[in-house]
Amino acid sequence: MTAAVAGTLVVLFLPFLLSLAGQGGMPKMLCFVASLLALLLSVREYAAVLPWAIGMVIAVISVREKIQRQRAM
Repeated sequence: MTAAVAGTLVVLFLPFLLSLAGQGGMPKMLCFVASLLALLLSVREYAAVLPWAIGMVIAVISVREKIQRQRAM
């Protein structure tokens, strides 16, 4: 596996990896599905942008909620 392929996989699965820092199972599952969909759609140019962006939004909201809950305690 070349470095370019490894980098592409890391970028495509970034929403899932980020969601692992959050709480709850549903955001992790949604980000995993969005990452898989982005991987499958990545064979066409710019087709993976929408599922990747949706996954990133879900992951960022999940991590932000975890940080806000920790501040409140």
